[in-house]
Amino acid sequence: MKRIVAAAAFAATALVGLAAEAATLNFPSDDPVAAITIPDDWGPKETESGIDATSADEAVYLAIDVADAENVEEVVTDAITYLGGAGVTVDTATQKEGTAEFNGLKASTIEWEGTDKDGPVTIGLAFTSPKEGKLLVLTYWGSKGDQDAHGAEIAAILGSIKPAQ
Repeated sequence: MKRIVAAAAFAATALVGLAAEAATLNFPSDDPVAAITIPDDWGPKETESGIDATSADEAVYLAIDVADAENVEEVVTDAITYLGGAGVTVDTATQKEGTAEFNGLKASTIEWEGTDKDGPVTIGLAFTSPKEGKLLVLTYWGSKGDQDAHGAEIAAILGSIKPAQ
C-alpha cells in the first residue's frame, strides 16, 4: 500500500483522464462527510457506513467507511471481519505502520502481507479525518502482481479523497 500511496502524489494527470469515466461520490449520502472519485468500472456503491468498490478484474478491493468516536472500534472490527469472511488471511508478523497523505489529508497506515483464495495479497488499513469528529477508515486488499496494473487508478482514487462540501 505504501508504494501505491506514494504514487498518489503523481495522480493529478491520471485523475483528469478518469474524469469522463468516473463520478465523484459524496458519502454517506444522507449527511456527507467526504467525497471520492472512483472509476465507473470499479462498481462503486454506497454501503451502510461508506463506499466500497472492486476493480473490474477483482484484483483490488477498496472500502472507505465513516466513523466517529463512538463507533470507530466497531467500524475497524467490521472491516477486519469482512476481510476474514472473504477468505483473506493476514500474516500479522508482516505488520508495518506508517503515514501517508491523501489529497492533503494526513493518514496513519497499517499494512500486512497475507493470502486469499487466489494467492498472496497486500492488505492495508488507513485512517484519516476529513472533518472534526469524523474518521475515514480505508480498507485495501489487492492481489500481488495483479494490483500493480491498477497503480494509476488507485493513486487517482486515493488522491481524490476530500472533505465533502
